[in-house]
Amino acid sequence: MLIFPLINDTSRKIIHIDMDAFFAAIEVRDNPDLKGKPVIIAKDPRQSGGRGVVATCSYEARAFGVHSAMSSKEAYERCPQGIFISGNYDKYQEVGRQVREIFHRYTDLVEPMSIDEAYLDVTENKLGIVSAVKIAKLIQYDIWQELGLTASAGVSYNKFLAKIASDMEKPHGLTVILPDQAISVLSKLPVEKFYGVGKKSVQRLHDMGVYTGADLLEIPEMTLIDLFGRFGYDLYRRARGISNSPVKTHRVRKSIGKERTYSKLLYRTEDVQKELAILAEKVTNGLEKHRKVGKTIVVKVRYADFTTLTKRRTLEFPTDEEKLILRTAEDIFDAVGDLSKGIRLLGITLTNLEEKLLK
Repeated sequence: MLIFPLINDTSRKIIHIDMDAFFAAIEVRDNPDLKGKPVIIAKDPRQSGGRGVVATCSYEARAFGVHSAMSSKEAYERCPQGIFISGNYDKYQEVGRQVREIFHRYTDLVEPMSIDEAYLDVTENKLGIVSAVKIAKLIQYDIWQELGLTASAGVSYNKFLAKIASDMEKPHGLTVILPDQAISVLSKLPVEKFYGVGKKSVQRLHDMGVYTGADLLEIPEMTLIDLFGRFGYDLYRRARGISNSPVKTHRVRKSIGKERTYSKLLYRTEDVQKELAILAEKVTNGLEKHRKVGKTIVVKVRYADFTTLTKRRTLEFPTDEEKLILRTAEDIFDAVGDLSKGIRLLGITLTNLEEKLLK
């Protein structure tokens, strides 16, 4: 891989807006009796037999260790006094649309990352305001006055730093990272807080003795590239406050899937299970990359004679959980697959996608 010089574009003005406990905050807004109480957006495990996953929760519930993607059963064990609300996704989507309308008053360079967060490039903006901090404050004010909700904001010269900044003073915070502050801030940051560093990458970095941005600065660029490929190239630069990815408006992705064709036909259950596990992992990685969750899981099977079938199953709630995707795919295959025909191709796709809420 070619090594390119370190070019840091510090001319842009980027804002990252992240709504505070979005789903839970909407429920509290619409029912003031919930104010100050541990609100958990998930099916009540006492009524669902323990099934269900937490979408988000209020800060009062987070004090008990409850967080998104936790099973509702564990959430109840940690916070038995929690108020479980199944959630109204249509309402949340509508409020999310109202928030985006506020963004577009200031700039059309808006890149939504989920239903409740987005990057805004306000270098050139509709109101001709020079200060990105002022624009961030105006957006926070508009959201509060018009929607009765709070948002946290991060301001910097690139998306990477703006996102880090928005998470530093929640809820209802506003943090600025200037170019001459970037290295100092990043040096103290745990590597797991670097956007894009997943659990497996964190473990590999820890195995190398890398725990903070300061540790990361000591690792040669080629070492990171050898370990992580293209992401190693990006990580080397991010540790130095360099991330020149532009704010992009983009089309809504309708599906995420992976499939594999086999030169040697599959006839054994254990081989199919192994391949489905590989596909489920890749699909999960794709969901993470695009910040999506999906409700409908589609399994594709092609036999030795090239006949092809697809079967789907729609879940009650959208998911990006690898184990659930794999378990559902296995169930679908068990119901329709025929190993005696020899499997030439397997595929797993998630459709019915929604923006992922990260909390």
